[in-house]
Amino acid sequence: MPVDATLPYDDQNIFAKILRGEIPNKTVYEDEWALAFHDINPQAPTHILVIPKGAYVSWDDFSARAGDAEIAGFVRAVGKVARDAGHVNPGYRLLANTGPDSHQEVPHLHVHIFAGRPLGPMLAR
Repeated sequence: MPVDATLPYDDQNIFAKILRGEIPNKTVYEDEWALAFHDINPQAPTHILVIPKGAYVSWDDFSARAGDAEIAGFVRAVGKVARDAGHVNPGYRLLANTGPDSHQEVPHLHVHIFAGRPLGPMLAR
């Protein structure tokens, strides 16, 4: 079910539980700002989720409330995960859904990294 990105942060969402260690994950990267792990229902040969460790509902929420160091650390983590996975060449896709029209399903900011095959057009026509 899509979430309304204007709602307050729900600390019972699945990513908050992963951050607290209540739900296992296949971690590929972690630092003070971010956690990256394999998606449990991959939509491409490589499908990694990168989440900030702070409690942010969406990209809009994150960009409005996070500090400069946290924003820089998260953005750098996304790039590092893609580089470390070997997807800079031939390429990868980043996706961050925000709000109901985008079908955001988990009310915690997350960036999908898709790679491993030609991904086709960005949106279905």
